[in-house]
Amino acid sequence: MSTRAWSIFAAVSTLWGIPYLLIKIAVNGRVTPGLLAWGRITLAALVLLALARRSGSLRALRGRWRWLALYAVVEISIPFPLIAAGEQHISSSLAAIIIATVPLLVALLALRFDRAETASGKRLAGLCLGLLGVIVLVGIDASGSLRTLLGAGAVLVAAVGYASGPMVYKRHLSDLDPRATMGASLAIAAVILTPLALLDAPARTPSAGALGAVVALGLVCTALAFSLMALLISEIGPARAVVITYINPIIAVALGVSVLGEQPGAGAVAGLLLILAGSWLSTDGRLPPGLTAMFARRRRRTRRTPRAGPAERPVDLAVTS
Repeated sequence: MSTRAWSIFAAVSTLWGIPYLLIKIAVNGRVTPGLLAWGRITLAALVLLALARRSGSLRALRGRWRWLALYAVVEISIPFPLIAAGEQHISSSLAAIIIATVPLLVALLALRFDRAETASGKRLAGLCLGLLGVIVLVGIDASGSLRTLLGAGAVLVAAVGYASGPMVYKRHLSDLDPRATMGASLAIAAVILTPLALLDAPARTPSAGALGAVVALGLVCTALAFSLMALLISEIGPARAVVITYINPIIAVALGVSVLGEQPGAGAVAGLLLILAGSWLSTDGRLPPGLTAMFARRRRRTRRTPRAGPAERPVDLAVTS
């Protein structure tokens, strides 16, 4: 991965660790799931379509509308309202941990849609380990009540959408300007979700903080983050790109604990560790190339440095004192 790719990776990991906090603030402030999803999507679509029109990149979308529609459904229209609905019944930390299953789900989908992929050795062990993590997470932390279980289930379905979207994008849309692609996809999703937003109108006026959270979700965590994610997929592919889900749940849990006072249970912590380990193994269990090269350089440097003789070795003051 290039320095540019690493920079985009870090930015997207951060930006997509924040939404779970903002979604929780919004739903707690009386914004309904349908309105929340529609509001953030519409704001982001307006911004990105304006930028795409200014750059003249919208014309390139001709002939791609069915793929744009498919991407809009699986990546946006289904996951966004489901996550908001789930967070009405579960913590933002738990929602983020469930979304951490995305690399695991990508590996599972690859077995079905990519004939070159096989489940054996490390990959099979990773899939089993990740599945165990989901069982531990749901069995311990999400089985306290039916509402909690349904909330966790809604977020898990959203994770399947997040795993499917990058595959569609990489195969059929990655050669287009990401502002046009994401702007059009978000606009399609906004149209799809308009009836839901009308039916799911809040009974009372949402709080100012909740409305501010929706605006931040639309402009920062959707418009900016989706554009950067599109660039990342184009640069390094969907399998590597979704590795952001190793990072953003940690950011989301930290925000949930520090800002909302959430306290993840033992099942959440154990489930997160098992899911991350399983996802890593199921996606070949390799370090990112940049880190691999860094460690290789450090090993070569260590080998070249001559060891000091007995008389030359510095005194370890911590031991002698």
